Amino acid sequence: MNNVTPSPTEHLSTTTYLDFTGFNQKCFISRTMQVRGCYVPGRAESRNAQRRQAFTTLRLTSNLEKEVLMPKVWLITGSSRGLGRALAEAVLAAGDKLVATARNPEQLADLVERYGDQVRTVALDVTNEQAASHAVAVATRAFGRLDVLANNAGYGDVSPIEDTSLDEFRAQIETNLFGVINVTKAALPLMREQGAGHILQFSSVGGRIGPVGRAPYAAAKWGVEGFSEVLSKEVGPLGVKVTIIEPGGFRTDFAGSSTAIREGRPEYDATVGKTARFQRDYNGKQPGDPAKAAAAVLHIASLNDPPLRLLLGSDAVRFVEQNDLAKMESDRKWKDLSISTDIEQVTEER
Repeated sequence: MNNVTPSPTEHLSTTTYLDFTGFNQKCFISRTMQVRGCYVPGRAESRNAQRRQAFTTLRLTSNLEKEVLMPKVWLITGSSRGLGRALAEAVLAAGDKLVATARNPEQLADLVERYGDQVRTVALDVTNEQAASHAVAVATRAFGRLDVLANNAGYGDVSPIEDTSLDEFRAQIETNLFGVINVTKAALPLMREQGAGHILQFSSVGGRIGPVGRAPYAAAKWGVEGFSEVLSKEVGPLGVKVTIIEPGGFRTDFAGSSTAIREGRPEYDATVGKTARFQRDYNGKQPGDPAKAAAAVLHIASLNDPPLRLLLGSDAVRFVEQNDLAKMESDRKWKDLSISTDIEQVTEER
């Protein structure tokens, strides 16, 4: 489409924004809400907005403000099962583009069969920095940009701290925390240059409370929470949004085949042992619907002003409310002792 100029009856409005090359562009929108073409002020050549997918949202005004959504480009880690799989299917069903990653991309072959060039599959071990950079590069080569990064890959075993080896601690923290850091850092230069993007960090209700028997997992998820809160303050002014997703129990294999459960020694039967028994019985009875979680995440990704944190599931809301209220009450109880540690201000007599 070269030098497109819509007729007065077709022209609703124009909008100016930054594309990933850093040039200001204007796009013409037809009355049927189709992008008719884009041009760069001061440059002769026009650009097809649908082909280049230069930006994700165009703001229109025609009596009432309307929003036209362009297909987004997503990268989802841990796309082969659980919430990652549900999100990948929802993204593709919505017409967006996807780089789906998994340790074994053969598990994603059916997505390619169903959606063709709309999806790319990539082998990714999130603990590998080079592999993370490669996954982001695939997004740019295939689709020209990256709009949404969903750091979903992770796992969590159940075992007492005393009976969990340091190697097991390190392995869970490497995947659940440093994996998030690796992929985030791989995507940041691109999103910074675009001046736009949305990073979805899948934490957990275990990132807000201390779940018995899941110390390595909780340590990592609390790390994700802190890392992501700092990240949002640093990249927000650059146009990059961050949302921490905190799911409760969902009917995936996270509490089943993805989790090793050990009660530990008898002394922990009333704590970790109880958790282990509950986890085995709870699997398959969780209140959360993965498809509804995916729909909620898609909604969050469509917002201009998304929340920093989003709890998913009635159990997550209930547990976090109880936990936060208990923290506030404890802080109030010990407030006088807390503030007593300040240096006393000496008033000089004159």
